[in-house]
Amino acid sequence: MGSKISTGCKSLSGTSVASPVVAGVVCLLVSIIPESKRKEILNPASMKQALVEGAAKLSGPNMYEQGAGRVNLLESYEILKSYEPRASIFPGVLDHTDCPYSWPFCRQPLYAGAMPVIFNTTILNGMGVVGRLEGSPTWHPLTDDGNLLSIHFTYSKVIWPWSGYLALHMQIKEEGAQFSGVIEGNVTVKVSSPPCQGEKIPRRSTCVLQLKLKVVPTPPRSKRILWDQFHSIKYPPGYIPRDSLDVRNDILDWHGDHLHTNFHLLFNMLRDSGYYIETLGSPLTCFDARQYGTLLLVDLEDEYFEEEIEKLRIDVINSGLGLAVFADWYNVDTMVKMRFFDDNTRSWWTPVTGGANIPALNNLLAPFGIAFGDKILNGDFSMDGEQTRYASGADIARFPAGGYVHSFPFQDTSESGATQNVLLTNSMGDSPILGLIGAGQGRIAVYGDSNCLDSSHMVTNCYWLLSKILDFTNGNIKDPVLFSPSVKQDKPLFLEDNQLPSRRTDVNFSTYSHVVEKDLVCGNDSRFEVWGTKGYNIQVLGRNKVLPGYPVIDVGRGLNSTSDGSKLREKGNIDGNRYLSGLYWDEVDAPLVPSHWLAPAVITLAGILLFLSFWRIRQRRRRRRKGPASGRLGNI
Repeated sequence: MGSKISTGCKSLSGTSVASPVVAGVVCLLVSIIPESKRKEILNPASMKQALVEGAAKLSGPNMYEQGAGRVNLLESYEILKSYEPRASIFPGVLDHTDCPYSWPFCRQPLYAGAMPVIFNTTILNGMGVVGRLEGSPTWHPLTDDGNLLSIHFTYSKVIWPWSGYLALHMQIKEEGAQFSGVIEGNVTVKVSSPPCQGEKIPRRSTCVLQLKLKVVPTPPRSKRILWDQFHSIKYPPGYIPRDSLDVRNDILDWHGDHLHTNFHLLFNMLRDSGYYIETLGSPLTCFDARQYGTLLLVDLEDEYFEEEIEKLRIDVINSGLGLAVFADWYNVDTMVKMRFFDDNTRSWWTPVTGGANIPALNNLLAPFGIAFGDKILNGDFSMDGEQTRYASGADIARFPAGGYVHSFPFQDTSESGATQNVLLTNSMGDSPILGLIGAGQGRIAVYGDSNCLDSSHMVTNCYWLLSKILDFTNGNIKDPVLFSPSVKQDKPLFLEDNQLPSRRTDVNFSTYSHVVEKDLVCGNDSRFEVWGTKGYNIQVLGRNKVLPGYPVIDVGRGLNSTSDGSKLREKGNIDGNRYLSGLYWDEVDAPLVPSHWLAPAVITLAGILLFLSFWRIRQRRRRRRKGPASGRLGNI
């Protein structure tokens, strides 16, 4: 509450209101410390300790929404009145049983075989501006069950100025695959700081973080979903435009695109439906596809390594992984029109991609004969009694025969489609937006709009559709509405390469990407056994990826691989990816292609033979030189 400019009081929220209130609290707290002791006791860390330890925790919001809670002047006063310089961890407790404060951790328990659950804490060092960790953080389980928890720590070895970080990467060991219960214990960190004026020995303090973690037996594969976070470009590296072009007062896609931010309602829905959803923050080579029912790709803007494309193809066809893709609009003409001058940076801002990076997604889906187009479709449609808004979504441009494709009459609002809509107002054809098909042992579903899953600009949700898609991709359960014989494709959908969306050539995408000109490596948010490697079953040399379009890379190969893209089109694409027809069965497994191991073997053998040839030639030359030389020495 604060005063109105006119009369009375009004309530406001947000950082702009909270900051001056906390600044006033800090001034009052400073005043209670005698001036002679202020320099000894007061510093940014000790003041923050008093604020967060004295705050009152609120019952509704989670820890990321409220921090420590509501500031409490009297409680903070009591802490500072008897304060002795020390280090501490904030927050000091992670309790999986404390909902909703510990959301999202309290919504999904730990289990063996999962991606690490990462919990970030702050080390506050009230002993001095500089501090160091003595040794490594240590896990102290309360009972023997706590030994089932494996924790890796990443942390600031030097704490400066006044604070550092401690991250816990937590996994349940394989021997805990059937364990059900609660694990409790403490993590301790020892911090030291140089002695202050008049002191002879360093200051030392032990910080304690309390853990109370719920553990369940490893869920079946059909209940496990992996969410790809790695290919979602984090805000704000550049101008990533909004997903729904109907929302004109919000030009940037700044909501984070994360399960725990603007997709938090989706996360809760999936948990309520009995699914366990894990987050992948590394390339697609960094997860074991045999553990998951579905890989969920929603509104992704980044590129893909060639190894990722090949691994996903094998994961789906041979390992039975389900793939669910929710895309978004992409139209170069529209992106050019969205350029604007930013007064803050005094520069022109140009979108680096569309709502999603459709050219990159098309590369990823090329082995399956699937591609999105560059239409921007808007409209309402009804399916199985569910009314849904299609907001700035893409159309499906390619889809194999034998698949199930749903089409509806929408308006194309892209710059390139606007004129056609005016001329063909009364004769608009249906646009395909949803496709489902079996591929080898796996199953694939693609949908052109993610706004119905995103709570930031959602008009109507499509959770009902996602549930039906997951039934299919996870368990091959075919909903009669989605798999109606009337929508089965006798002929493939096909659009020529030159008509598919192309990348912008006037944008240096490497500035924003985790892939372009970067090395393929699994980060510390992937399974412990693949940290720092290139992932599962990947035996390649490290190299940087060049952005397609600068020159173009060849990643659009199907099972019948060929190094000549034009020949590939002549052989198979001419009638809509005929070369992929052998991929799509409901039950039959597609075997691994010999070329995937034969080509490297032939190259290796040729290299060995070439080396031996050079070695023999060099040895002959040495013998020739040595012969005459020894004769001359003998004569001398």
